[in-house]
Amino acid sequence: MKFQVLIQRDEDGKYISSCPAIKGCHSQGDTYEEALENITEAMELCIEHLGEKNKMEFKELKYYPKFIATEEISLAA
Repeated sequence: MKFQVLIQRDEDGKYISSCPAIKGCHSQGDTYEEALENITEAMELCIEHLGEKNKMEFKELKYYPKFIATEEISLAA
């Protein structure tokens, strides 16, 4: 299965990762790579947990629009 993962940086420089297809599946890391590793582990645990409860409440990537990019835009005050 393929899933889309979103990664953001918070005000302290930490990387926050989430998988929108799996409700409540979030993680973080000090580096981008660590955030990816941690969200992968969190996803595996969430899927395992949902499987045990027979509540596979997630959709594969093909059912979600693909996130492309963010842009920083400056406006004159």
